[in-house]
Amino acid sequence: MNNYITWKYREEEVSEAKVVELGQQLGFQLPQDYIDCVKVNGGASVEPESFMAGTIERCFGGLFRYDDEENVDYIVKVYEDYQPSLPEKIFPFADDPAGNLICFDYSSSETNPFIVFWDHEGAWEKEAIMEEEGLTSEEAEVYMREQLTYVAASFTELLESLRDSEG
Repeated sequence: MNNYITWKYREEEVSEAKVVELGQQLGFQLPQDYIDCVKVNGGASVEPESFMAGTIERCFGGLFRYDDEENVDYIVKVYEDYQPSLPEKIFPFADDPAGNLICFDYSSSETNPFIVFWDHEGAWEKEAIMEEEGLTSEEAEVYMREQLTYVAASFTELLESLRDSEG
């Protein structure tokens, strides 16, 4: 991890075993670079905070937490709340200040996910898309994936791309 970034407002450290266990509980093998970061920086925001999602500058809000089951930013609660509106094989690990999500996309690999930005503006729950638009499950999945924008090949690459805002 680069030393030029600063993590602010982090919560108590959690064990690597807990991070791995919760990822597996939700059906995902989390990448080691992310595990190494989140076990000491869970709940934290980062500076600099800007990154590119396609051609749009976005802001990294904060990592979700692994240490407080009652917190709205608890990783399991976040996943369960958003899962009906997310495409398959997408795991949110952070948000932005506007309620969008920064996620791992496991659609190409179960062990080496890339990073995507999920824009909630056009998002619907899969069942609602199917019912309202008369789409099949596969067609609804395609629609849901249209809410994703590629960000980086890995968590480390995302962190390395962080910079001060241009705006």
